[in-house]
Amino acid sequence: MSSHSSGRPPTQRLFAAVLPPASAVAGLRTALAPLHALPGARDLRWTGPEGWHFTLAFYGEVPEDVRPELETRLERAARRTDPFPLRLYGAGHFGGRALWAGAAGGLDTLRLLAERADAAARRAGLPMEEHRRYTPHLTLARSRGEVDLRPFTAALAGFAGERWEAGELSLVRSDLPVSGVAGERPRYETVRAWPLGR
Repeated sequence: MSSHSSGRPPTQRLFAAVLPPASAVAGLRTALAPLHALPGARDLRWTGPEGWHFTLAFYGEVPEDVRPELETRLERAARRTDPFPLRLYGAGHFGGRALWAGAAGGLDTLRLLAERADAAARRAGLPMEEHRRYTPHLTLARSRGEVDLRPFTAALAGFAGERWEAGELSLVRSDLPVSGVAGERPRYETVRAWPLGR
């Protein structure tokens, strides 16, 4: 939370996401367990299962007076998008910095929902980064420096989680660690969620 002393409205760090159900999270946890024994695993900062999500659009610090408009537009985006099948599938990495689990199923609809979540923010007046092609990914670990993540992606290459129906668009608040305790993770809280479809 920002302080009020600057005269600017308070902000919240928000993003739009699709959250996997508990059963899909449990399946991924089981698949990940052996990876913690791989060389280099201790050098990675592993994300917590309670925070696993597919980010659709990252909004950064959203002023409180903009949020109602953003929520109205996200609700519209959810209504215009039908529920779709999804599963956690395989893995990949962004350079040597981030290891992620991929997705399979209704990826065209997932990408469409990501585009709509991005457009909702632009129409609400939020400055968004230049739009790149959306890569569905659920971040599993990050590294402080460059790490060879190929052994980790290879270990998850055959992973195919259970199939579920993605039926909700969530607006999630991210609270960054402030304690200074090493290894502390951001905390995520769903502030609003809208069912997909009419």
